[in-house]
Amino acid sequence: MKAERFRQLLPALWAGLLLTVALIAAPAPFATLATQDAGRVVARIFAQEAYVSLAFAAVLYVLERRQARSDAAVGRGSVLSGNLLLIFGALFCTVAGYFALQPMMEAARAGQPGPSFMTLHAASTGLFALKAALVTALAWKSTLAGPPQEG
Repeated sequence: MKAERFRQLLPALWAGLLLTVALIAAPAPFATLATQDAGRVVARIFAQEAYVSLAFAAVLYVLERRQARSDAAVGRGSVLSGNLLLIFGALFCTVAGYFALQPMMEAARAGQPGPSFMTLHAASTGLFALKAALVTALAWKSTLAGPPQEG
């Protein structure tokens, strides 16, 4: 029962985190600090968000996998549920958007050959937006069944 409530609550918390980072935490330093200082602050925010997103994805994977197996056992779906696909998509966006592109962005900023910083930044922004959309969809889907029943 508590695991079910947690499974329904976590996607909303994750979506709230992503929207807060995108709409409040990332723009604020650019409104108050010099561009280079703001960039360092925002880079730190996104680093923390990436690791928190990995944790959310891992915990939600375990909870959703258990639910998908239970549903499949009684003939109500597949062990690879739509919610699991949303989690995998968000996980991919985190790994590609932060752990793959961030080092490339640092290299571009240092003047090394390869894609420009702006190109990489646009790709990173797109992946973050996609992750936010996937997690928001997961939060919405998690509420469709309604609150867990007592008993």
